[in-house]
Amino acid sequence: MGDISKDINSKFINCKVKALINIKYTFNWLNSRENEFFKPYGISPQQYNILRILRGAKDKIKVQIVKDRMVERAPNATRLMDKLCDKNLIERERCEHDRRVVFVKITLSGLDLLSTIDDNEKVSFLEKLTDEEAITLSNLLDKIR
Repeated sequence: MGDISKDINSKFINCKVKALINIKYTFNWLNSRENEFFKPYGISPQQYNILRILRGAKDKIKVQIVKDRMVERAPNATRLMDKLCDKNLIERERCEHDRRVVFVKITLSGLDLLSTIDDNEKVSFLEKLTDEEAITLSNLLDKIR
């Protein structure tokens, strides 16, 4: 099991500072693993998030709704969607009544890619946690926010 004190060779003034540094360090660790995981699929974690949102929507939704639902708010969400369109993973459609409104929808290729990703057994970066520990961790993170 890891120990943040040893991992970064540091001492902390109290347990709350240690917890904060541990959260930030773990975020970066997870982010790195996530990037490595999605690289063979030709998408980024943020693009995966967009595809996941669109799969859950089941039909076309406004681009703004996608942006609002993103786990990691990306100021470049439009550019991310441009790349997904270029890869034929999503489709875009302008609103007939208001040209400023754009709808997006996942394609069959996008759904196929998500199925392939879902089938990958290495998708979990939290495999060392039991279900009970994962629930506790999630509750603690909710409490922080």
